[in-house]
Amino acid sequence: MTIKPLADRVVIKMVEAEETTKSGIILTGAAKEKPQVAEVIAVGPGGLVDGKEVKMYVAVGNKVLTSKYSGTEVKVDGCEYVIVRQSDILAVVD
Repeated sequence: MTIKPLADRVVIKMVEAEETTKSGIILTGAAKEKPQVAEVIAVGPGGLVDGKEVKMYVAVGNKVLTSKYSGTEVKVDGCEYVIVRQSDILAVVD
């Protein structure tokens, strides 16, 4: 099954949080922060959204920084994805 987002929606897959700190301390599941970096899996076509023309600036494969608690989480074929509006994406990470 594939997900095809509509309008200004973007399907992202969160990048796993670090298991250890820079100093080598292993983090437990509760101590890890919710990841904010994600990879773009699919991009909607843009177009008219709420009466305004929306141009899509992200592309499949981009690494992006998102708002901490934005989007809708979905599970497809055992993989977890988040569907967000393009406006919830804060930056593209190089």
